[in-house]
Amino acid sequence: MSRGIRNTRRHYVSGHEEEKESFWVSYTDLMSGLVIIFALVLMVSVFTMQGAYEKAEASIKKKEATIQEQNKMIDEIVGVKGEIIDELVEAFQDSNLDLQVDRQTGTIKLSGGVLFKSNSTEMSPGGEQYLREFIPKYVGVLMSDQFKGEISQIIVEGHTNKVGDYLFNLNLSQGRALSVVELIFSPSFPNFEHKEELTHIITANGRSHSVPVLDANGKIDAEKSRRVEFKFRLKDEQLLEKIQTLVNGVKS
Repeated sequence: MSRGIRNTRRHYVSGHEEEKESFWVSYTDLMSGLVIIFALVLMVSVFTMQGAYEKAEASIKKKEATIQEQNKMIDEIVGVKGEIIDELVEAFQDSNLDLQVDRQTGTIKLSGGVLFKSNSTEMSPGGEQYLREFIPKYVGVLMSDQFKGEISQIIVEGHTNKVGDYLFNLNLSQGRALSVVELIFSPSFPNFEHKEELTHIITANGRSHSVPVLDANGKIDAEKSRRVEFKFRLKDEQLLEKIQTLVNGVKS
């Protein structure tokens, strides 16, 4: 009797141990599976992160290359522009002409009172004589063999003071700029070197009273605001604007 009970207990204990062993085997298999899944997920994440990192690194290198190219071009433009400005200053330093050369931009400001009467687009006799002396020297510098390959545009720009409304002054400023260009190419104007080449790059614009000249106290100087400006643009400046647009596009 007692032997049967012992055998029964032995079988029960043995069966319980088999169930425990089976349970732990299943749990181990489950954990092993989870470890494999985790490893796969980790590998996918690593590859994804690596791809994103390589993409970001390539984008950064592209930006750096564009910025370096832009900075190199800026240095070249500044160098050429500085040389042109120096030549313009030298060309007019002994002149009696009433003008100002901007040492930063190269813009030359001519007094509107010298060229035109108030509210008029008709060139004054004194203005004609003024331009006869100014134009050959100015064009001579910009269209010289040293610089003409760099110049993309020469702009004659008319400006007015605040007397009158915007549209009135816009017409007035445009009319004055156009009168200057018309005079340059009129039969009565003396021939000068590079006159024919000038027809391909010169333009006339009016700015109304949108860019007034201020005095030392920050108030509008009405007389100095009445003016005609001569500006030039370099070919590389246009290319630089395109690069800048490209850089801004990359940033966005």
